[in-house]
Formats: sequence, structure tokens, C-alpha cells
Amino acid sequence: MQHTHTAWTDYQKQHQQRFLDEMLELLRIPSVSAKSEHKEDMRTCADLVRQRLLDSGCDRAEVMETAGHPVVFGEKIVDPSKPTVLVYGHYDVQPADPLELWHSGPFEPVIKDGKVYARGSADDKGQFYMHVKALETMVKTNSLESNIKFLIEGEEEVGSPNLGTFVSQNKELLKADVILISDSAMISLDTPSLDVGVRGLSYIQVEVTGPNRDLHSGVYGGAVANPATMLCKMIASLHDENNHITIPGFYDDVVEATPEERALMAKAPFNEAEYKQDLGVQELWGEKGYTTNERTGIRPTLEVNGIWGGYTQEGAKTVLPSKAFAKISARLVPNQNSRTLTDMLLEHFRKIAPEGVTVHAEEHHGGEPYMTPIDSKGYQAAAKAIQTTFGKLPIPVRGGGSIPICSILERELGTKIIFMGFGLDNDNLHSPNEKYNLENYYKGIETIPYFHKFFAQG
Repeated sequence: MQHTHTAWTDYQKQHQQRFLDEMLELLRIPSVSAKSEHKEDMRTCADLVRQRLLDSGCDRAEVMETAGHPVVFGEKIVDPSKPTVLVYGHYDVQPADPLELWHSGPFEPVIKDGKVYARGSADDKGQFYMHVKALETMVKTNSLESNIKFLIEGEEEVGSPNLGTFVSQNKELLKADVILISDSAMISLDTPSLDVGVRGLSYIQVEVTGPNRDLHSGVYGGAVANPATMLCKMIASLHDENNHITIPGFYDDVVEATPEERALMAKAPFNEAEYKQDLGVQELWGEKGYTTNERTGIRPTLEVNGIWGGYTQEGAKTVLPSKAFAKISARLVPNQNSRTLTDMLLEHFRKIAPEGVTVHAEEHHGGEPYMTPIDSKGYQAAAKAIQTTFGKLPIPVRGGGSIPICSILERELGTKIIFMGFGLDNDNLHSPNEKYNLENYYKGIETIPYFHKFFAQG
């Protein structure tokens, strides 16, 4: 073990500058999947990723077509009888707007205070590239004990519309024993953590109609149901005095977190005063009986994302509006199903419509929650890898957001997913001045080989 460790460290130190230069080269390509004017940049980036996979030791790597932007696939097979790890990542990035808020060009990487500032640095070029350099480290020191495959897609930032089809058509090609993803954050380098789950999503829009036109609120107010008032009443009825969701059956499929898991999660440092100050709120709000981290991780929620209707421009206009609207979304936890929950939300709004108004509710989109068991072989290998390079065991945390591709990958490939992110929550993902700490980048390259070693031995 010591021998391998020394060989890895020596190799990584020796090539540190090149590892950085290669990442910066990727960051200079404006691979924005959402904008058609970047179609050529997407292709350029995919070609470069393919070349880098080959340079780093893959036996084969190719740019594969989809109905949208291409997928880059690569593999290094050392022995078909050994375990196979499939690394998922994405080479596309979010649009850089608003440009005026960037301190430096989004596609002209700048290194300042040990951080690289560029669009895609943490999400996800810098993070998936750690795996490419980890592969190189193991290949060049002749110490690779597992087979490695890479699935680096180009449409994650637009919702991966073609990934499901690609995966289902290439099941044999992508066959693996575990899927490893670095597209998430850890608490800090002092307090390493591993995401064990992400929440799912159900999103609907509600339209409430009263009279056939806007009315004079003096002439008709008090005689006709006001759609805006009725919508507010309906929304207010969705939570009880303990901020518990009142929709019948809403919690039926929720898998309650065990006391053991809650105790492990509670080890994550949390400063309530700082949290409130950062958000500019006097008090926190949420479901009774749960901590803030539990409310955003292990519990489902229901939020109004937008609400409008009637007269909203300058000055006063005394109307009783004909219509009122709201966008409403629920975050889901295992084993809730987005289809079931979306239907439940739609049905509930139609059912609780007061007399005098009609409700039209429709679906926007959804995604499934995802959970990795902490007793799984993959999680254990990741935890042991982090313990080896950080000197302490990672805290399991549940992310509040949603990564819809997880359920697609597991459904099609029948394989568990391990989230091994080295970013930080304050890396400004999707915002101006996105950054990635160089220390985190190098720490990822140092840690990932241990995952492969422990997974192969497990």
C-alpha cells in the first residue's frame, strides 16, 4: 500500500502543472449546450475530451452521436473478471450571463487566491477531469486494479433529454458494477462529506378562474368569489400549524430516515446564526420536529415558486380579477414517485377548489429522488478513500436539489451510484464568477485512485 501511495503521490506532484494546464484548456472552450451558436464549440470540446481520455490511458475513446449534442465514451479494460467502475460527468456548461457581473472572462480562466475562476470549473469540467488524471496516475504507475469506463455527456445543463435513449441503446457498452459521479460538493476540506441522496421533483401550474372578465371591485366585490383570494386560501391550506403538508397521502411512500442516519447527519457543522445572517432572515421556518439540514435533505417539501393575477402595475386599479395563477413544486424523498406525486398535487387542487371558481392544473416536469445505501460496497470504498487522504471519515449528507439522470442511469443499468464531489457549496455554480479551488482539484486526483483500489479489493 505504502509503495503504491508513494508512486501515486510522486507522479501527481511531478505532473501537477500539466494537470492544471489541461483543465484550463478545457475551460477555454465555451461549451454552452443551451445555445445553438455554440454547436461547434460543443463538438470541439467533445473531441478534446476524447483525445485526453486516450492520452491518459484509455484503450478506446470515441465521440458518439445522439439526437442532440454528442456523448464521449472511453474505457480502459485491465481484466474482464475484475470490477468495472463507470465514471459519469458532463462537458457542457451553463450560459455565462449576466456577463457584466463576472470579474474576468467566463471562458478566460484566471487563477486568484488558489482558485480558478471560469464557467464550468466546478460544474463539471474540473470535477470530471480529476477522474481522467486519476486514471493516468494509475496507468502510468502500473497500479490500476479495476476496469474504468467514462460516460461524459454534453446535455446535462439542458436536462439530459437524449441520455435515457443513449444509455438504453448502449447497455452492454456501459455495463459496470458501480457508477461514480463527481458533480457535487463536500462540506469543506476540513470536514469531508459524501452525498448519499438527492431529492426528486414534481412541478405544476395552477390557474383559478372566477368571473368571465375582470370586474369593478366596488360594484362586484363581496358578491363574487375572487380567484386571487381563493388561490391564496387554497395555498394556505397546504400546510398545518406544524408546517406539515396536509395533502392526504402525501407522506405515504416516504422512507423515514433511521435514528442512526440522523445521528450521522447531525455531525455536519451548522451555524444557525451565520445561516440566518447570510439569508437576511430573522427566523428559520420548517416542519416541526426536524433540524434545518433534515428539512432540506430527508424531508419532502412543497413550495410556491411564483404567484400572480389581477392588477400588478404602478398605482391603483380597483379590480376583482378574472384569473389568478401559481407555480408550485414539491421536492421528493425516497421512495416517493414523481408521477404519483404530480397526479396527487393536480387532483388535490381540483378537489379543494371553492364554490364559485374553476381550477385548471397542469404538469410542468418531474424527476425521481435517489438514495445510495451507506452500507453498499461503493459507499464504503468512497468513505475509505476519503479517510485515507483526509485522515477522517466523511459525513454522509443528503443534497436538497435534484439530479434526474441518477434514476435514469440506475433504471437502465441496474447499478448503484456513488456521489464523490470535491466542489464547495460556495463555488457559484450557475452564477457569475464560478470557481474551483485548486486544492480541491488536486485532492480529488489524489483520492480517486483509492476508490478504485478499495472497490476492486472489496
